[in-house]
Amino acid sequence: MSLRWRAISVGLLVVVFSWLTASNFVPKERRLESDFLPDNLLRMGLDLQGGIHWVVGVDLDKAVEREISTLATGLRTRLADDEIFGVEVTAEGSRLRIDAVTPQAQEGLDRVLRDYSALQQVGSEDGSREFELVSGRIDELYELTMKQVLEVLRRRIDDPVTGIPESVVARQGSDRVLVQIPGGLLDRDRAIMLLQSTAFLEFKIVEDSAETEELLLARYPDGIGSDREIVAGRDPDTDSVIRAYLVAGEAPVTGQHLTDARVSFDNRQRPEVSFTFDNEGGRRFGELTETHIGEPLAIILDDRVYSAPAINSRTTFNGRITGQFSAEEAADLAVVLRAGSLAVPVEILEERTVGPALGQDSVDRGLRASVVGLALIVAFAVGYYRLSGGYASIALAANLVLLIGLMSLFEATLTLPGIAGLVLTIGMAVDANVIIFERIREELRERRVVRTAIAAGFNKAFRTVLDANITTLITGIVLLQFGTGPIKGFAVTLCVGILTSVFSALVITRLLFHLYPGERAKALSI
Repeated sequence: MSLRWRAISVGLLVVVFSWLTASNFVPKERRLESDFLPDNLLRMGLDLQGGIHWVVGVDLDKAVEREISTLATGLRTRLADDEIFGVEVTAEGSRLRIDAVTPQAQEGLDRVLRDYSALQQVGSEDGSREFELVSGRIDELYELTMKQVLEVLRRRIDDPVTGIPESVVARQGSDRVLVQIPGGLLDRDRAIMLLQSTAFLEFKIVEDSAETEELLLARYPDGIGSDREIVAGRDPDTDSVIRAYLVAGEAPVTGQHLTDARVSFDNRQRPEVSFTFDNEGGRRFGELTETHIGEPLAIILDDRVYSAPAINSRTTFNGRITGQFSAEEAADLAVVLRAGSLAVPVEILEERTVGPALGQDSVDRGLRASVVGLALIVAFAVGYYRLSGGYASIALAANLVLLIGLMSLFEATLTLPGIAGLVLTIGMAVDANVIIFERIREELRERRVVRTAIAAGFNKAFRTVLDANITTLITGIVLLQFGTGPIKGFAVTLCVGILTSVFSALVITRLLFHLYPGERAKALSI
């Protein structure tokens, strides 16, 4: 490419990214509409614009109770398959109680329990034996539960459609999760709903219903039995019971087979949530709807009935959840269903609010540090290298424009550690120029002409500059991959800054030398 076209290309690039950078200082409502310009540009982190800081507690004991309940169900099925009768299995909190009424039942039970290595006996009395999980299984269950909770909360908070972008969700200790949400991105009550909703979705056939739970129970003076339960549909505004439903205790189809959930609208433009099952879920849902045509199907989320429509025909992979909710509530429901259900309940243990005034003070101090650092570096470069230092200063300004423009283009988040990375980038950007200038100086000492010395200096310094920056880039990528919160904010700025620094030193500075290398070596002060 000729020198003219290189100059035009680099000039256009700098102009475009200068526009992106300048757009950050223009209020959103006053910006010119453009398909190229992102909606949000450079975001400010929690420590710069304020926001909400939560510490969420995870009820890990519930995970043990659910594991015991699952083992109890599996043990009953195994005993029935092996035709071992006279054994009663009961889940009691974190313990499993087993009663064997005959010696034959006891013998068969002992044979089956050999396959349940996760259980250990902790007591026995009058033919009853109590078991609990072995310590190793409890530790494993705790770890798996925390990983699942972290993954679900991250998917809810960072949902690309209606979630809260650029937030922090990180593990804190053995049973807590740190959540930080920058101010202004989402209403606090909506955020709490996204965090604390268990989102356990069930589909059950309605056996009976009444206006209240008391009226429904009155129809069954002998009780509804341990294999059935009553769930209620509630008014979204008053939380009062609209109707009570009698359903089976265990759901034939649950939300664990959902693959997607989206907001849609019915023919009267009322919001609803459309969902899609995977192959296994579609098979089960098809069998359920085919055998119960004409009967109402309760759609239950966190023990609340959202709707109970009658089954008109066999349905497999697709369905809808309707109810009396707004478009915003439907969107939030779709988010939690897409993210999946929490294995255990969570509770907000600590809440702090970072005010915008404190964030603005951090912005002011960070900008002041950046300006002072930039001024000192420019003064040193121009004072020591003269014309060459002026070229380095121009390349440094272009570097900052490219850095902020790139972060704006990808809607990155700028945090206080990110500003530290910005200041560090300013210093590192000069390093490459110093290496190049000193290499040119060595060439001039060997009596080479100015243009030849400049070309040789850039060529011979290329590997050194690349090596120094690649090693730092690798460190930044590792921090970006494994760091959270402030560390990730620093890593983002560092990685982008390294790329723009190398480009500005090896391309922009060299282009300036090609445009005007100086009449003699003295003019370059090299």
